[in-house]
Amino acid sequence: MKVDIDKNSGYCFGVIRAIEIAEKELQNSKILFCIGDIVHNEMEVKRLEEKGLKIITYDEFKKLRNVKVLIRAHGEPPETYKIALENNISLIDATCPIVLNLQKKIKKSYEEIKENKGQIVIFGKHGHAEVVGLLGQTDNSAIVVDNETEISKIDFSKPIRLYSQTTKSIDEFKKIVTIINDRTKLSQSIDNNFFISHDTICRQVSNRSKELIEFSKKYDVIIFVSGQKSSNGQYLFNLCKSVNEKTYRITNAEDLNIEWIKNAESIGVCGATSTPMWLMENIVNFIKEL
Repeated sequence: MKVDIDKNSGYCFGVIRAIEIAEKELQNSKILFCIGDIVHNEMEVKRLEEKGLKIITYDEFKKLRNVKVLIRAHGEPPETYKIALENNISLIDATCPIVLNLQKKIKKSYEEIKENKGQIVIFGKHGHAEVVGLLGQTDNSAIVVDNETEISKIDFSKPIRLYSQTTKSIDEFKKIVTIINDRTKLSQSIDNNFFISHDTICRQVSNRSKELIEFSKKYDVIIFVSGQKSSNGQYLFNLCKSVNEKTYRITNAEDLNIEWIKNAESIGVCGATSTPMWLMENIVNFIKEL
């Protein structure tokens, strides 16, 4: 039986950086708070909790005083920084540089367009931590659009500036751009700057799609490793399954069903951008032992 791991799977740059910052801080601190899961993978969160990381909710954060709190790669809205200042909280900021740059772009665009009663539109998942941080740059006035059916929320009589959550699908973003562009042509405005779209999708994440499709075609069975909370994991899992029907999603080795692999001559193990390489390596070793 041949068992291979996809070397392109695993953490993106932003997540690697956030975990490295957390581990470095935990070497000197007995406890470090983090607003929400540092990464959407239960096994990695458990590993870091054993080192002293404590995951808290936003409401719990607001009650803290005189402690250190990690801001994960997804970033936070301005309100979080304000609360930290008021409560003497030391922030360890691990916001992904790509997300941080996007926050700055949206804030600048919002300040410019609000004078003309324009709209900031964010193509992203409702309630996602990154999107919450982006919304905060617009005083929570931006319109979040998760799919084509939600485009009706946009007022096409007003200027539009479109941005995307960094981890969304490029193809889906292009569809959204096309639909909004067609709708704005029907408006009375002839201003070329009426609708401007900004492709702010991280290519390190988006390129995984093509790589995983090719990887999934090469094996009899695909074992996809991902945390249950990972939206990126759900998307990439569905992508793998679309080209290889014998694709199974697990969170750890205990989830593996021997019936899935007992007749397979080749097995490919891969995962989401929130899946640690050490976890995929453990699963490969577990399969080889079986």
